[in-house]
Amino acid sequence: MAGGSVEPVEPGPTLPCPDRDRRLRRARADEAAGVGLGAEPTPARPATFGAVCAVGEFRVLWLADVLSLLGDQLARVALAVLVFGRTGSALLTGLVYALSFLPALVGGPLLAGLADRLPRRRLMVSCDLARGLVVAVMAVPGAPLWLLCALLVGAVLLTAPFTAARAALLPDVLPDDRYVLASAINNITDQGAQVLGFAVGGGLAAVLGSSMTLGIDAATFVASALLLQLGLAHRPAPSDPKEGTGRPSALRSALAGSRLIGGDARLRALLGYAWLCGFSVVPEGLAAPYAAAEGAGAGTVGLLMAAQPTGAVLGAVLLARFVAPARRLRLMGPLAVLSCAPLLGCALRPGIPITLALLAVSGLGTAFQLAANAAFVQAVPAAVRGQVFGLAQAGIITVQGAAILLAGAVASRLAPALVVAGAGGLGTAAAARLIWSLSRAERAAAQRAGLAG
Repeated sequence: MAGGSVEPVEPGPTLPCPDRDRRLRRARADEAAGVGLGAEPTPARPATFGAVCAVGEFRVLWLADVLSLLGDQLARVALAVLVFGRTGSALLTGLVYALSFLPALVGGPLLAGLADRLPRRRLMVSCDLARGLVVAVMAVPGAPLWLLCALLVGAVLLTAPFTAARAALLPDVLPDDRYVLASAINNITDQGAQVLGFAVGGGLAAVLGSSMTLGIDAATFVASALLLQLGLAHRPAPSDPKEGTGRPSALRSALAGSRLIGGDARLRALLGYAWLCGFSVVPEGLAAPYAAAEGAGAGTVGLLMAAQPTGAVLGAVLLARFVAPARRLRLMGPLAVLSCAPLLGCALRPGIPITLALLAVSGLGTAFQLAANAAFVQAVPAAVRGQVFGLAQAGIITVQGAAILLAGAVASRLAPALVVAGAGGLGTAAAARLIWSLSRAERAAAQRAGLAG
């Protein structure tokens, strides 16, 4: 990542210029704070939704993502209904549902590197067509349960390189501040598509049956592939001059991505910000026992699970649309603290209405992920962006799953409200540590840039 710089001042006597002096002081302050390191000069004003949606390739990526997400949710619901209908076992149903997430832990590190070794449009189209074929076979009536499980694992494994390619391609489509707003749009869309997919999937599975619902899922993948093929420009595979003409294996690519992150203190801190979600996700995992402990019913469970996403949507819109790019980076640390600190209030067991407010404020703070994601993109070389994104995504899934499992185990002995508060306390401490770590890394980078200059 190339270091930022300030335009040199012509030598010779000059008259005092207050405006120029203020600009220079601000530029030096921003460089010392790490603002704009490794990126083009940041614009003074944030992008607009209209500017993002005016880009045809973004509209194609967005619509293809919606189709894939809806298809994934339809498949999960249809499989759950199908497996439970055949076996009557809640355990087997839960295990099959878990299979729709677990392969990402392997696919992320090992297959995401394909997004750096192959043309990204071709990779996404190929993955979509392959997933459509796999799900179409799953839709065949009477398929054995073991075959359904094997096909499900294959379909989920193909999701990893697709997601990595899409994440790596988006900064090329929107290389400026529009990328941040596009990320906010994608986050909002992802949450909405998941909710809609679950709601529609249950109805379709009840009316059409599981096999027909899986057939619709297969059709969404084919439609997504056609959109991407026709709507995206061809771009060659990224190349890294350090690698020469040869292409490393999946394992070597994963190791290289790990070494890149491990050797860069700033990347490690930004990755830590991404993994803070392991603390803020705990209320979602404990929503049912939390509601039961408060004497509330099933309707309250839904409210508890929706409170944080609601705050997250509002926070993403406010941060991306109304906060200047340079200021987002300064707000990243305080917002990360805000994503966890309100959960401490649950220790007082304040009742459901106040708990909902605390969770909504926590969700508002999760908007820091937009700034962290943008800084991460700027810091990672384009030639290895897919691999590094895959590693980061696998880590997110791991910390979320481990946090929910651990919180559930602890909640079997302690009140759920205390477990949520404990997660908030640990997350607040972790966020404070990350603020210090990132600040230290950026000061060191600014010093190296000064010495090099």
